[in-house]
Amino acid sequence: MSSQRILIAILFFSIFFSLSSARPDKSKNQYKPCKSLVLYFHDIIYNGQNKENATSAIVAAPEGFNLTSFASSPFPFGNIVVIDDPITLDNNLHSKPVGRAQGQYIYDSKNNPTSWFAFTFVLNSTDHQGTINFVGADPIFLKTRDVSVVGGTGDFFMHRGVATIMTDAVEGVVYFRLRFDIKFYECW
Repeated sequence: MSSQRILIAILFFSIFFSLSSARPDKSKNQYKPCKSLVLYFHDIIYNGQNKENATSAIVAAPEGFNLTSFASSPFPFGNIVVIDDPITLDNNLHSKPVGRAQGQYIYDSKNNPTSWFAFTFVLNSTDHQGTINFVGADPIFLKTRDVSVVGGTGDFFMHRGVATIMTDAVEGVVYFRLRFDIKFYECW
């Protein structure tokens, strides 16, 4: 009788664990984006000599540094940069812009080259109308990094997702280009 109970208990637990929801279900769909977009962000930092072409400026710097060059030692900790950068569909700075990136980034780490983004892509082209809002840390020397897409307006009303950023080009401390691979997971 007791061996029969043990056998029934083993059978019960075997069936229970084989049907358990704790086991990964390969038939469930993984998260798939409802919309995606690739855009290029071109930043030309004001250096005291390029007023006509500059699209961003250092508006705050640590004591002892000026607003035309980044603080160093060893990273530009404490610099706050305001941007109004062109956004293009390809990596050519001279391509027709589809919008502007407006907002700021802050160099917020003493020990690592990291910036913190808070800006909006304001898109005004025949293909896309509206805004996309970004917030997050950008550990600059990583090949790819993600920032949050926290909302938008127009064609991107209430959209949320992730933008994977790659540094596409760097020319000294004056110009850099970022590739934004934007994937929206909530689309209204």
